[in-house]
This record gives sequence, C-alpha cells and structure tokens, in this order.
Amino acid sequence: MKLIFTLIFSIGTLIAYSQTDTTEVFDYNSFGDADGVKRFCTVKVLNQTPQRIISLGFENYGHFAMPGVRFNEKDLPSTLHIDQVNAIRAQVNIPVISTNKIIWQMGLNYWGSSYSVANPTANSFASSLSKNSLVTAGINTTVFKPLNEKNFLIFQASTDLNGLFSSSKDMQSKAITTSATLIYGWKTSENNMIGTGIARTYRAGQLIHVPVLFWNKTFNEKWGMELLLPARAYVRYNFSTSNMLQAGFELEGNQYWANVPGVENAYIQRGEIKPRIMWDKKLSGFLWINLQAGLRYNYRFDVAKTYNATDEKQNYFSSNLGNPFFFNVTLNFVSP
Repeated sequence: MKLIFTLIFSIGTLIAYSQTDTTEVFDYNSFGDADGVKRFCTVKVLNQTPQRIISLGFENYGHFAMPGVRFNEKDLPSTLHIDQVNAIRAQVNIPVISTNKIIWQMGLNYWGSSYSVANPTANSFASSLSKNSLVTAGINTTVFKPLNEKNFLIFQASTDLNGLFSSSKDMQSKAITTSATLIYGWKTSENNMIGTGIARTYRAGQLIHVPVLFWNKTFNEKWGMELLLPARAYVRYNFSTSNMLQAGFELEGNQYWANVPGVENAYIQRGEIKPRIMWDKKLSGFLWINLQAGLRYNYRFDVAKTYNATDEKQNYFSSNLGNPFFFNVTLNFVSP
C-alpha cells in the first residue's frame, strides 16, 4: 500500500511539473496567417468525469446463496452459502502518446474476489472457492484517433488471465480471454460526442459479438450522461467540476478457468449487472475518491465443461445466485 501511494505521489509531481508554464512570449503576428491548419476534436465533453490514471479500490458483497452446485448427475445439488465476497480492484492507465492527432494509452488491471463460504466442505467446488480467489489480471490498450474536427475513432483491446487458481501451474493458455471494441463517432460540439461500433466481449460470462452505442453528452452545467451500451450507462449530476454524482449500471464479468479436484476442465462463466450510485469527489490535487453503493444482480453463473460453452448441455451446473447489496471505495489518481 505504501508503495502504491508513493507511486501516485511521484506521478502527480511529474504531471504537475509538466503543466508548469515555461513557454516564451512570442509575437504571433510575425508568423502570418494560420488559415489551412488542420484541427482535431478532443477526447472529452465538458464536465465529464476525469480520466483515471491509477485506481486502487476495495469492494464487498453481502450474504447470498449459490444453489444447484454439482459435478455429477448422481449427486444431489448442493446450496452453498456465501457469507460475503471481498474484492481488491486495481488499474493503471499510462499515456504512451498524447497529442492533438492521437492519444494512445497502455494499462494493467487486476480484480481478485475472495469468497467466504459458510459450508466449504459441501463439495469440491465449495472447497476450491473458499481456498482460492477468483482472479482477473491483464493488459489493455486504448487509442483515440481524431480524424478531423468532428469525426474520431476509438479502439480498445484487452487480454486477461482469468481463473480460480490454486498454484502458478494453473496459469495456462486456457485461462486467457481477449476482448476488443472499435467505435466510429462524431463530435458535434464540446458538449456532445456520439458513436457506434462493434465489440468482442466476455462481460456477460460468454464470448459474444455485439453492436455498441457510445454517447457522452453534457446537457447543461449540472446534468450530463456517459454511455457505452450495452456495457454501462450513467446519468451525471455535477455539483461542481470536482464533485459529481452518477446513477446507472454496469455489466461486468468474464470466463474463468477453475481448478476443481476430480474435474478435468471447468470454466466459470460469470456475468453480473450492477445498478448503482457513484460519488466522485476531489480530495487534493489529482487525488480523487469514488464511493459506490448498489445491487449485484446475477446475469449468469454457469460452470461449463468446455471453453465458451453456450449450450446448457455443456454445463456441469447453472446457479441462480442470490442478489446482494454491495459497496465500493476507490482512490483514483486522475489526469489534469
């Protein structure tokens, strides 16, 4: 934790220094007419939530049941009781190139969920789930390419290692997923950006290809919205430029390879919808806090026999999880 905050402080000092005005004073009239210079649209709309460079958060789900767990048709289904789920979430997004012609970022992400199982001896899955964390760790990249003053392209891609790992030997190619999104859009004003495209995603727990709608709009000084459907959608209320409230939802999830004793292959297909309220507040300088509260609604929790199984016959079991409330506290180091 000390290392992370030292890193945040160091990057903040570097960015603050880079923002210091050290330019000379020129007589711009001596440079002649600037007509013909190509202009490009920017990446944000007015009053939008700030771009996160470093994030470190803690998330907690309350009690819920996991019914229908079994790996052998001869066995009776078991109901696991989950006392709580504690998750650590971290993300880093570092600009590689940042000019008016292109913005390119590279990032790392981590999401580790630890399940407190009330009856860990119920079966082998309960034992594995209680002893090991459900982990996603990966690398991602985002490119924003303005084409002119009104048109732009956005490309996002990520590769993740996902699993219920008991040792480093479990970290193999069958635990890797790759996602990508491509968007073409229009920036009609400083208050409105809209685009459409296609995504390859595991957010619903299975690999799907879906059309996407991107729309960031500021209606006035107080109200706005930030959409990337079907992944997420939020309505934003600005108390000020450093104090914001959002309400909406996000679809999260992935496919995880699981090491379950006595089972050759098992893939956990986890998808969850989170309707929630979020509060973003500047603490000092580039350091912000994000507080969330909402409901974790189960979209899919299947344990399949094969990679990207889409037929119920390919599943060991499907569980209709209970839907607990959750909260999240995250510290963010943001861009200027």
